[in-house]
Amino acid sequence: MKKIVLFSILFASISCFSQTKKDSIYSKKLNAYREISLSIPSSFGKDAKKTYPVLVVLDGDYLFDPINGALTYGAYWDDLPEMIIVGINQSETRFEDCSFDDQTALPEDNSAMFFEFIGAELLPYIEKKYPVSPFKMIAGHDVTANFLNYFLYKDAPIFNAYISLSPELAPGMDVNIPSRFGNITKPIFYYHCTADGDVKKIKEESKNLDDNLKNIQNPNIKYTFEEFKNASHYSLVLHAIPNAFYFFFNKYQPISTIEFQEKIVTLPSGYVDYLTTKYAEIDQIMGNKNTIRYSDFKAIEAAILKNKAYSEFEKLADLAKKMYPKSMLAEYHMGMMYENTGENKKAAKAYQNAFQLNEIGNLTKDMMLKKAEQFRTK
Repeated sequence: MKKIVLFSILFASISCFSQTKKDSIYSKKLNAYREISLSIPSSFGKDAKKTYPVLVVLDGDYLFDPINGALTYGAYWDDLPEMIIVGINQSETRFEDCSFDDQTALPEDNSAMFFEFIGAELLPYIEKKYPVSPFKMIAGHDVTANFLNYFLYKDAPIFNAYISLSPELAPGMDVNIPSRFGNITKPIFYYHCTADGDVKKIKEESKNLDDNLKNIQNPNIKYTFEEFKNASHYSLVLHAIPNAFYFFFNKYQPISTIEFQEKIVTLPSGYVDYLTTKYAEIDQIMGNKNTIRYSDFKAIEAAILKNKAYSEFEKLADLAKKMYPKSMLAEYHMGMMYENTGENKKAAKAYQNAFQLNEIGNLTKDMMLKKAEQFRTK
């Protein structure tokens, strides 16, 4: 009996998290098989319409696990989106994968083919097997962090976000990347870091690159740089990974107490507009439509009540009907509007209507029935 209970608990825990597995893909460009590690969201297959961002992890043999751990934790709390993570094993090939010509500082021979492998073979392979969204990211450390910058040299970069962890930069990269940033015409996120205990040459070049990048005036570029204290070339990775993803997806997160207090409740009006704008920005970043969280509806409800902007409940109800058409949320919001404007009969009718629909969050049929009876007798 104890074994059965233990197995049930273990299964329940595993089912909440992503599934990881190994795979191998033959590359015509490299004329070789390349091993990859995959992390597939636990929700995969449950919603035919759901798509996922893709993250390509260079140095996957040692970066895959810490990155997967951070993203799994963030997704568990809905702070970060679920995504498909693809780690490329480079334990024996990283230097030839990432080499560059001494004269041009561009990928040469095998590294040029590795560059083509990622864009022309690996990503199409993932896109064929899994439902992916247009938002794609790439991460690397030292020589692979330098390598990922070459994707920015293309007129239409295939990645939307870049994580450059203590990059060992090729000659001229500190000038070429800022030059490219000035011409980027679509939104690009770029996270770049070093540490006080980093390799001296890498730290100096990273700070020089930052000096050049932070002066670029291009609204399409979302850039940040960090220099970690009391960290080394290797330990900075564990500091940087969560920071990078929270930088990319800061708008994705549910409405927090701070956001509510500082950005929402202080508004004179337009609380529902704030919510729709927030999710329009999330949709733009993710490249797909996202359902507005129930908790965010409740946050806007609280702002409306606090500021006595009761007329906004009707607009909130219209939005709720679109997001959760079979739930009682929309009728509940209409009931709240009538309740707070003294229209008791209409409030009772709205709550009665809500009673006949599906429960959602902390809204129950018992609650709706009690409210309907309360305002019917007033």
